Amino acid sequence: MPAINVLGVEDQHADAVMVHIESRASRPGCPECGTPAWVKDRPPVELVDLPCFGRSARLVWHKHRWCCPDPDCEMCSWTGEDPRIASVRGAMTDRAGRWVCEQVGRLGRTVAEVARELGCDWHTVNDAVVAYGVPLVEDPARIGEVRALGLDETLFCRAGRWRTQAWCTSIVDVSPGRSQLLDVVPRRRAAGPSAWLCARDEQWRQAIRYGVLDLSGPYRKTFDDTLPDATQVADPFHLVKLANSKLDECRQRVQNETLGHPGRKGDPLYPARRLLTKAHERLDERGNAKLRRLLEAGDPRGEVRMAWHAKEVARSIYEITDPALAGEFVDQLGQDLQDESCPPEVRSLGRTIARWRDQIVAWHQALVSNGPPASRPTAPDNHEQPHQAQRYDLKLWIGYLLGGAAYLPR
Repeated sequence: MPAINVLGVEDQHADAVMVHIESRASRPGCPECGTPAWVKDRPPVELVDLPCFGRSARLVWHKHRWCCPDPDCEMCSWTGEDPRIASVRGAMTDRAGRWVCEQVGRLGRTVAEVARELGCDWHTVNDAVVAYGVPLVEDPARIGEVRALGLDETLFCRAGRWRTQAWCTSIVDVSPGRSQLLDVVPRRRAAGPSAWLCARDEQWRQAIRYGVLDLSGPYRKTFDDTLPDATQVADPFHLVKLANSKLDECRQRVQNETLGHPGRKGDPLYPARRLLTKAHERLDERGNAKLRRLLEAGDPRGEVRMAWHAKEVARSIYEITDPALAGEFVDQLGQDLQDESCPPEVRSLGRTIARWRDQIVAWHQALVSNGPPASRPTAPDNHEQPHQAQRYDLKLWIGYLLGGAAYLPR
């Protein structure tokens, strides 16, 4: 702290340690006429300070309230301030504010935990974190060169009496070997991230080669408007998630059509809901046998089985290492999944794959995602896969994976 005088210490065992101080500032002149000011009074201001001796502490700053002795001066009175001790109208000392910002922002401690240690209100700590943290976040030097930029929606909180979902958009640097959160903007619309990107320097935007997004129209509009030269990449997680959601919709519809009610504990398809969404290679012999038994009992037309095969085929897109072959595979898959023999949920998945074809295939070239840093997949040892050197007919391969039911010669 700057030069101060310690006026006294109050040490009550049940309360915080109270340290009374005053600043050693020289007598100022009147801002209006320059006449040496007089001390009008010295109001005490209690500030939250860093804990000492394992106890919370308060700094009682006896400020100087000055007045102009010239009766003809229009200047009435003013209070002396020193930002090195505390900011104007601040409830916490400057050193305590910087400390709580580091505790919450860098060390990841909760605001409530820090407030208990300081013996103050939650809002006092939170206001200090915002006041000291915002200039650090808005520092242009904080964000370096970005090669791949990702946009992803996140459920921020459930607000209000009715626990309404409040969504936000996370803007992340997903360059290879990096995963750094750059900023968070409200809602999951195009306006927020578009305004954020437009506020950046043009040279910085031109360095972005890839824009990673989920299967979202607003995010695609953001990249179309602000980063037209960047290659858009569909995040693999969201495609697999969409395939799983379509599979679950198909299971629920078949359940209602066959039994006339939603899934219950004794129904055959209800216990299979988690087995269906689990990756096939993660199922052991017992899990495979149970899944087949439940599908035979609750899926008379084979629609759920078809949706399950479609989900597995969609996952197999990311086993292909050749970008050109991946494009052929996705083209053929988008057509076959829209076949009339497929359930409506599978046809919907096929239309989405066809509509996002370029973004899905771009992953095989960029190898970036909104999740953990991606690495190029290794080719399987099975030489009967279509993405090996020996190229099989993609149409026959997809029809084989779909169990034959969705494959119709054209």
